Amino acid sequence: MNYKMIARVLGMVLLCLACFMLLPAAVGLAYGENVSAFVLSALISAALGFGLTRLRPGRSTIYAREGYLAVGLAWILVSVLGMLPYLISGDIPRVEDALFESVSGFTTTGATVLKDIEHMSRSGMFWRLFTQWIGGMGVLVFMMAVMPMGGEHSMHIIRAEFPGPTVGKLVPRAGQTAKILYLIYVSMTALETGLLMLGGLSFYDALLHAFATAGTGGFSTLNASLGGFHSIYVETVAAIFVLLFSVNFHLYYGILAGRWTLALKNEELRWFAGIVSLAVLTIGLDLWGYYGSLATALRHAFFNTAMCISTSSFNTVDYTLWPEYSKWLLLLLMLVGGCAGSTCGGLKMSRFMVLMKAAYGELRHMSRPRKVYGVMIEGRQVKPETIRAICLYFILYMFIIMLTTLIVSTDGFDATTNFSSALACLSNIGPGLGINGPTGNYGMFSAHIKLLLSLVMLMGRLELYPILVLFLPSTWKR
Repeated sequence: MNYKMIARVLGMVLLCLACFMLLPAAVGLAYGENVSAFVLSALISAALGFGLTRLRPGRSTIYAREGYLAVGLAWILVSVLGMLPYLISGDIPRVEDALFESVSGFTTTGATVLKDIEHMSRSGMFWRLFTQWIGGMGVLVFMMAVMPMGGEHSMHIIRAEFPGPTVGKLVPRAGQTAKILYLIYVSMTALETGLLMLGGLSFYDALLHAFATAGTGGFSTLNASLGGFHSIYVETVAAIFVLLFSVNFHLYYGILAGRWTLALKNEELRWFAGIVSLAVLTIGLDLWGYYGSLATALRHAFFNTAMCISTSSFNTVDYTLWPEYSKWLLLLLMLVGGCAGSTCGGLKMSRFMVLMKAAYGELRHMSRPRKVYGVMIEGRQVKPETIRAICLYFILYMFIIMLTTLIVSTDGFDATTNFSSALACLSNIGPGLGINGPTGNYGMFSAHIKLLLSLVMLMGRLELYPILVLFLPSTWKR
């Protein structure tokens, strides 16, 4: 285990974090606020980062185990240091609340413990939504884009941090891949900012909501979320962009490179579009009688379907009051999530496809035992070891949801709140179906449950393994 190289990676991450903290400090100065909390937090992060980067490893290569370890520790450190501005400024005075909000931001979950968001300072609000933009693509991917690392195996870091069952290089060098990903990410964020400003939002509100949309997080500057703007245009722009950010970024690179057929032939994208269309249609029909107008029903169905499948927490209405079919279909969309290689949470559409095809193949095999049915994706057969890995991931995913539900239930809330809290935090969606719905929050939970849910959010964002390996004794052995 190359501990010195891991420490060096962590040091570079903390230096990046210190630079990130200077942006809300500049915003605070522009609004005449006291920014000492951000300056002090940036100094602490920079000092720790500088100290760790002074370590000189014997080799610069990073292998799979070291990649998982570096990513898991980096996200824990970033979340802990990211809560310092909330604590020092007094925006969120309790440690467990500040940590929960910090983890929720960086993991792009969108769960909150705050009842009155609008009383936060401008700089604190900027930091809260900016963390979702940072976490969407990943702080280590950003670090590799601006500070390329040596070593031929640095791609292990991108694979451990970037959402999805598989991540490949866009170009031969991992650092160049990171730059391309961030260039696409920044360009789409800037485009949405401009479109939201055309809808009447100020530059501050447009930029911050573009941050939250890009990370498919869903934090807002208003207590009423996007519903506070009372604008169908703003709702529509946000819904379209969360869906765009739910698509595999490798497809965007292919389109930019002139390979349009790459997107058209992508089976995962077709499944994603089909499920979204089916959900919007059926939920719209289910809500027709509820709203008395098919147009209004389809509008709310489209917006909330987009938010749930992209694991974003923006809201305009309280969907916990909807008919049962619509509520539970939204919950299933939260579980599935968007495409691999996007900024979404959830299982990912690619895993869902393989699970469905593998189950269908097994049913066909039972009717004709002598015939072998393989799982085909885009004309290629999925390897048996890949199917096995996805099945094990799904089992582990559901086991964590069940175990978390059991522990959360010790706080004494109803079963819907307990289960949806566990699922929403692991899938990085935020709001659930109970007291923690779109008009509620997580402030009612006890301190130890908030810490547990913070850990679960980190597991969901990092696809379980980078956090779980930290608890294995064999990880720390030579």
